[in-house]
Amino acid sequence: MYKYFTPKIVRRALNIWPPFWGAGISIQTIAPDFQEVRVILKDRFWNRNANRSQYGGSIFSMTDPVFSLMLMGILREEYFVWDKQSEIDFISPGTSDLNAHFVISNEKIKEIKQLTEAGEKCFPKFEVYIYDKKGKVVARVNRTLYVRKKPEFR
Repeated sequence: MYKYFTPKIVRRALNIWPPFWGAGISIQTIAPDFQEVRVILKDRFWNRNANRSQYGGSIFSMTDPVFSLMLMGILREEYFVWDKQSEIDFISPGTSDLNAHFVISNEKIKEIKQLTEAGEKCFPKFEVYIYDKKGKVVARVNRTLYVRKKPEFR
């Protein structure tokens, strides 16, 4: 599976994945090393709520698999990577297209590898902000992942 797990293929697959496509979520870019991803949520009449702003479920969904898939691309087949916990803080209404820029630093990758070296579980935390077209913060999302080396690599 991992030989097909390239940024280009992952981007294309996510952009036709029904939960993303239907909500107007689009992966704009994935860095060759999987350490940066840019996502946009288009403002469409079908993903607005009763207050005419972006539906909160769509805003939350635009962050759902991203950090997990990034780490899967970085750590490859040696590790299990799953979402464990998520939290969203809606700060202001999203009334335009929204965007998010996900980043995983070299330091965070090094820390995860050190903590899981002997087969231990690791629960790294990540944060991403969602912005509107004017650069105003719409939401802050915190995600906790589960990372552990697979038994054959411990």
